[in-house]
Amino acid sequence: MENIGLDLNKAASILLDGGVVAFPTETVMGMGVVFDNFNAYKHLNELKGRPEDKPYTMMLGSVEEIEKYAYIDDDAKKIINAFMPGPITVLLKARENVPSYVTHATNIVGIRVPDFDIVNKLLKIVKKPLLSPSANPSGMPPALDPKKVTVYFDKSLEYIIDYSSKGELPSTIVDLTKDIPIIIREGSIKKELIFDTLKENKV
Repeated sequence: MENIGLDLNKAASILLDGGVVAFPTETVMGMGVVFDNFNAYKHLNELKGRPEDKPYTMMLGSVEEIEKYAYIDDDAKKIINAFMPGPITVLLKARENVPSYVTHATNIVGIRVPDFDIVNKLLKIVKKPLLSPSANPSGMPPALDPKKVTVYFDKSLEYIIDYSSKGELPSTIVDLTKDIPIIIREGSIKKELIFDTLKENKV
């Protein structure tokens, strides 16, 4: 198939042109578009069949980039230092450069920094965050390999990186925008470990 391969430069070019690309992560296969292209965002919604009230995670290429797009307090620093890059998504207050359609006008953004060489290389080439859900139609199990992505989407994706995910649990999601952190979804990083980390160094 012409739309599947290991050419990260081609994948990056497609993303920057507003296309949708599927890629592996340390959890499941993801799919994404650049965060600042509204038409690409709408196309991603159509492909996913995603409810309009459910925002996408912003995937970044490095921990150092987080403060460009979100405000970080002491609790967030503890979680970021302990678990990122890795299979965790943190909900933070978004900075003004994050488009309102990304946060659904909540001023809250989910941030994830993956720990998987191929997608990290892709992010470094693109030099922009990606809006990145799992690679599956809404309501279906996440794809774990390119073959399943193809079954789900056939040729409707502009490019599929031909490399399998680790096939682990989806990322843990932690809401750090409230006075008390809330575990939205528990993945391979368990809630007890998160709360133990937050308690460290507190008087």
